[in-house]
Amino acid sequence: MSTGSRNKRRNDKSDEKRSGEFVEKVVKIKRCAAVVKGGRRFSFAALVVVGDGKGKVGWGYGKANEVPPSVEKAVKEGTRSMTTVPIEETSIPHQVIGHFSAAEVVLVPAAPGTGIIAGAAVRAVCEAAGITDILTKSFGSNNPISLVKATFAALEQLRPKFDVERLRGVTLS
Repeated sequence: MSTGSRNKRRNDKSDEKRSGEFVEKVVKIKRCAAVVKGGRRFSFAALVVVGDGKGKVGWGYGKANEVPPSVEKAVKEGTRSMTTVPIEETSIPHQVIGHFSAAEVVLVPAAPGTGIIAGAAVRAVCEAAGITDILTKSFGSNNPISLVKATFAALEQLRPKFDVERLRGVTLS
């Protein structure tokens, strides 16, 4: 495989949709089969991250008998569960560690031009939030739902520089 096709795949935005002012990123679609008298009946579950690219991001999990309705349900839930993430320039203000279940995610600020160094689930959250330069490492579980929840747990710990200065009563360089 040539590097040209690899970059094409990496830059492919087929799983990204814009609805109004929000960016929707489908992280995972799961298919479940229930065995009934007539055969198998399939249902689908979608994990979607929704963000405005300017610091607001949320996630949703929707289930339905078809893929599009499950994605719609997840997007609706994601827009309801939005939180604000402090972004300084193109990265995060400081290093944080988020835990959920057996998943642990470490988010480290990076210099401009670094890009998003992350796995698929964490990358979707960072892109939807508008973070363009960040280093991440995930430990433990590689379940996308647990990773997304651990990433949100980490992002909720972030404090902007002026908040820390105000709380401590000092000026940080």
